[in-house]
Amino acid sequence: MHSNSESMETLAVHGGERRPGPEGSVVFPIYQGTVFSVEPGTDYHDIKYIRLSSTPSQNYLHDKLAVLEGAEEAVATASGMAAATAPLLSVLRAGDHLLASDCLYGGTHDFLTHHAEDLGWSYTFVDVHRPETWASARTPQTKAFLVETITNPLMRVGRLREIVEFARREGLVTVIDNTFASPVNFRPLAAGFDLCFHSATKYLNGHSDLVAGCVMGGAELVGRVRRTLNHFGGSLDPHAGFLLARGLKTLALRVRAQNDNAMTLARFLSEHQEVAEVNYPGLLSHPDHAHAAELLSGFGGMLSLRLRGGAEAAEGLLDAVRLGYVAPSLGGVETLITRPVTTSHAGMHPEDRERLGITDDLVRVSCGIESPEDLVADFEQALRKVQS
Repeated sequence: MHSNSESMETLAVHGGERRPGPEGSVVFPIYQGTVFSVEPGTDYHDIKYIRLSSTPSQNYLHDKLAVLEGAEEAVATASGMAAATAPLLSVLRAGDHLLASDCLYGGTHDFLTHHAEDLGWSYTFVDVHRPETWASARTPQTKAFLVETITNPLMRVGRLREIVEFARREGLVTVIDNTFASPVNFRPLAAGFDLCFHSATKYLNGHSDLVAGCVMGGAELVGRVRRTLNHFGGSLDPHAGFLLARGLKTLALRVRAQNDNAMTLARFLSEHQEVAEVNYPGLLSHPDHAHAAELLSGFGGMLSLRLRGGAEAAEGLLDAVRLGYVAPSLGGVETLITRPVTTSHAGMHPEDRERLGITDDLVRVSCGIESPEDLVADFEQALRKVQS
């Protein structure tokens, strides 16, 4: 285990590594087997078995993930949605109430609106920028507060410090989705959050070639999450875990390049005559810039924009870009561009999308690690086509 005083670049490479590894290996091997001998008296949840997230490959990955977020423990999951739902299934019981950000990833929003009632939960969506409204939304049954570091797709940054203070005062478990920021740009546990989760499909892996998630936090809470996963069957296959551990080693390098690219592109777009709006917390014009600059060590690789020509121009932009792939997902080494109404938030009711500002003309960009000059040049030529 390595000290958290080491840089993120060093932690990403060396954190959680076995020195030496099995048979003297530098790269930890894949333990694909499901069958391991069991010592008498071993607790069920500690039996080495892939579904129980307890095999050598899985334990190795968990140690690497924990170091990145400065957590006591971590557990990997079969997808980002498994990482989003397992904490809620672990801290909420029938009759409990949840406070949740009113701007969540579409899948998380749909999980609450479609399944919370069946599970016996109630919930209230709150504005995470207005601390004065939270107390009135809380009930005696409220047990947890669910938020995101940077929201999808408008890149809003809530009053995260105030959320931690409020939750501690009220005795609530805080759960935060740190996917968009990654531990390079924000470490929620150090800021006082109880549980942090990621869609590891995105920045943590960074190569658009696997689906995974993870949950990090204190040992007791993560233990509860792992037991929940054991029963719901949301464990991660060791081979996907091997790819994720490999991707983690370049996390800091990739994210810093993506931060730089997003800032460069956002500045270019904000000054372009065809662009009506750019949403990026690194811009002085962003409504959350001041407190985001205090919270974050980088503003992320994601931005969104609207063109003066509306939805038709937005679709034209997608057709005209050459470097960026028109595809959902995010966080990979290649730039991706999409309209959230057709991908990440397609499952939301249109009126809910409209209320949150996720309109038909909104374009979301996940910046890759290409040359920033090439990225700007590509958008410049694409906008010329839209204009003509």
